[in-house]
Amino acid sequence: MQQISKRARVLTGGAALVALGAGAFGAVSANAAPPAAVPAAAVKADAKNKNTTTSTHLTIDAATKAAEAVLDAAAKENQRVSVAVVDRNGNTIVTLRGDGAGPQSYESAVKKAFTAVSWNAPTSELVKRLEQAPNLKDIPGTLFLGGGAPVTAAGAPIAGIGVAGAPSGDLDQKFAQAGVDALAK
Repeated sequence: MQQISKRARVLTGGAALVALGAGAFGAVSANAAPPAAVPAAAVKADAKNKNTTTSTHLTIDAATKAAEAVLDAAAKENQRVSVAVVDRNGNTIVTLRGDGAGPQSYESAVKKAFTAVSWNAPTSELVKRLEQAPNLKDIPGTLFLGGGAPVTAAGAPIAGIGVAGAPSGDLDQKFAQAGVDALAK
């Protein structure tokens, strides 16, 4: 008769224990009680219950019109900028990087647009608030430099336009406002 090595016996015994354990687990889990029924929602979401809201958003055509107005205003002053238009939630609707705009301008424009819509104020005004609350600048995704303008409907923010790339925040702000003004036409 051939002798089995100690190693082979340990491995064979271990495999047998694993198989036995799996079988026992399967038998126990097969006898488990069925899951409890999921309760229905307590309140149905509908307009009658006044637990829904409607919001206004810019169309892609309106956002593009505003962005193109920004690039046109900048071109008239021989400035190379990027522009971003974001919705009320800060999601990008459209971004355009003007010919020759610096690589940093794209991300800066998005952040300025997000900042403007978040506070429903031009970023040039928000810069002044940093004197009283310097930690504002630490909020992720924001940029407190001139060049962001909110777009409003019935006094509520519905979008933000951000511009970056001009040599000053004042110029970026002027171009962002040109985008807002184009939506009124």
